[in-house]
Amino acid sequence: MAGHVHPRQLAFALPHAESLTRDNFLEGPANDAALALIEAWPEWPSRSLLLVGPEGSGKSHLAAIWAEQSGARSTAARVLTAADVPAALATGALVVEDLREPDVDERALFHLLNLAREHEAYLLITARQPPSALAIELRDLCSRLRALPVVSLAAPDDQLFRALIIKLCADRQLVVDESVVSYLATRLERSYAAVQRAVRLLDAEGLRRGRAVSRALAAELLGKT
Repeated sequence: MAGHVHPRQLAFALPHAESLTRDNFLEGPANDAALALIEAWPEWPSRSLLLVGPEGSGKSHLAAIWAEQSGARSTAARVLTAADVPAALATGALVVEDLREPDVDERALFHLLNLAREHEAYLLITARQPPSALAIELRDLCSRLRALPVVSLAAPDDQLFRALIIKLCADRQLVVDESVVSYLATRLERSYAAVQRAVRLLDAEGLRRGRAVSRALAAELLGKT
């Protein structure tokens, strides 16, 4: 008689809730300056600012906090067109997310900066690199971006790194104990993106296997001790 074959459990990429409120923002030395500037609005050194930091460092979270305070609209830099600019500035405040080349219409962005200055609107632009590292071809835009005040987000310290692991697991409703947190905190590259990748992998694999996320599973997937 043929043996019984157990079907493999399928893992579905279900959406998970990520809270972007002020109460759920993880504070630390890496982001103190940026958070202070967001909370100081409208007392900014300039009406247009650049918020720069690596992937996963909290730029979008800070932008969401500011948008709630200021009534700002939000748009991705890659979809901004010149025709969109007047409507985008309708509330007098705008978040432009993830500025990077070549995924930006340079003339549209230059038009936005000019119109924002003319109308005395507020702009918060997020990017992974400072303007000096961007290959902007439009010279006037390059000059304008380099003249903007920049506030940077740094790599997380130990306390913030552990807190980030716990938060990202909680966002995905993963119940993890201290052994899992400690394992990840001591084995992962010290970057926001590394934590995001690890938690995403643990979530998907735990769901696929029908197992709780444990230190043993983390060690299996992320490297033996």
